[in-house]
Amino acid sequence: MSVSGNWIAGQRVTSDETFEVRHPHDGALVATACYASDADVERAVAAAHAVRREFAASPAHARAAALDHVSRRIAERAEEIAQLITAENGKPITWARAEVGRAVSTFRWGAEEARRFSGELQRLDTDPAATGRMALVRRVPRGPVLGISPFNFPLNLVAHKVAPALAVGAPIVLKPAPKTPLSPLLLGEILAETDLPTGSWSVLTTTNDKAAELVRDPRLPVVSFTGSGPVGWSIRDAAPRKHVTLELGGNAAVIVNDDWTDLDYAAERIATFAMYQAGQSCISVQRVYAHRAIHDDLVGRVVKAVQAQGTGDPKDPATRVGPLIDVAAAERVEQWVTEAVAAGARVLTGGSRDGATYAPTVLADVPADAKVSCEEVFGPVLTVAPVDSIDQAFDEVNTSRFGLQAGIFTRDLQVAFRASAELEVGGVVIGDVPSFRADQMPYGGVKESGIGREGVHAAMLDLTEEKVTVLTGIAV
Repeated sequence: MSVSGNWIAGQRVTSDETFEVRHPHDGALVATACYASDADVERAVAAAHAVRREFAASPAHARAAALDHVSRRIAERAEEIAQLITAENGKPITWARAEVGRAVSTFRWGAEEARRFSGELQRLDTDPAATGRMALVRRVPRGPVLGISPFNFPLNLVAHKVAPALAVGAPIVLKPAPKTPLSPLLLGEILAETDLPTGSWSVLTTTNDKAAELVRDPRLPVVSFTGSGPVGWSIRDAAPRKHVTLELGGNAAVIVNDDWTDLDYAAERIATFAMYQAGQSCISVQRVYAHRAIHDDLVGRVVKAVQAQGTGDPKDPATRVGPLIDVAAAERVEQWVTEAVAAGARVLTGGSRDGATYAPTVLADVPADAKVSCEEVFGPVLTVAPVDSIDQAFDEVNTSRFGLQAGIFTRDLQVAFRASAELEVGGVVIGDVPSFRADQMPYGGVKESGIGREGVHAAMLDLTEEKVTVLTGIAV
């Protein structure tokens, strides 16, 4: 089997330090990849630094054309890429295909935003001293970007690093998760087909030690990280003078108010998006707070819907819930559930492990300080609890130290607007679970869920800064 090489300043490069990528479901060898050498890392960073001014000055049509090409080619190779995602990540093929479709859209949005990302004119003659003056306010790249992406969406979360950077003309050095390097490296094949300037992008797999060196490198003044909280905050601490954006996940909650009558719909949405990606999504449903008047009825329906989420071979289109990324991740989930049960929680369904697969699980009577309630499980585990009022529900949601997104099933307009105003999260989804995300909308959290926003246009704002040119002596 050939070695999947890294992409250094647009060129494929291999090294002698190889590692195996194995299928999480059965441990089968998927591919052999390699870590970038010290020389390769230096060449990628040096090239990004060298091309930064040229790339920032490149015409919008050229950047947009490249992004259009990437979007089109991902669509053309959709099934191949989906199969690769399933192979390296263990994601059921149905969800892998959905991820590919989202990446197509993310790069298309990048192309569209590149064409319309402009500045604004401000007339300054609002005061007599500034008569005859006007300000041109433009956004310019802060500089080359270090993008660090996680394993759970190995293509689309990479797209959310690469597309905004290329759209604004910021070179990017992408470090994908070592567990899932193959999809990002395949994206490198597609990027290599474009006319983007040498050094404007690199895709390299490194160890955590070398990643720390990249974080500290002053030639990469922007760091965009998606992943675990401890790692994310350590990056910010290590680079306090850099512009750092962090998307760190949470323990997403959903409220079901007593005015919601379609409990089958709510139960199906909750079950699906608590268990999809084996719970390995930052906004998978983890906590459910249902009004006591409908709680028991809803929970019965949720349990049935969860039991219908079949586990199995992720290559089988009938499989809804695949394995976690590795056995260690499944063992951690198992331990957390065991701890919760020892503290008084009841298992309504699930609660067992088979290798890297953990059965879709629903827990009741979970203590507030149990890890499955107050930490991010990142596994197929759902907790349910009754509340007596919408005020209590809001309080329960807000007790979390995380705040990424929340959902609320209600048809009461006043309650919906209260939720939008009072829930301490980056996004509130009305009439659905918190797991909804459109790739063009601002996406990110508050509290320990991170800083900054993803979503193509929002990320482009984060990767740039305002630059003002004052025009003098003109007829405003």
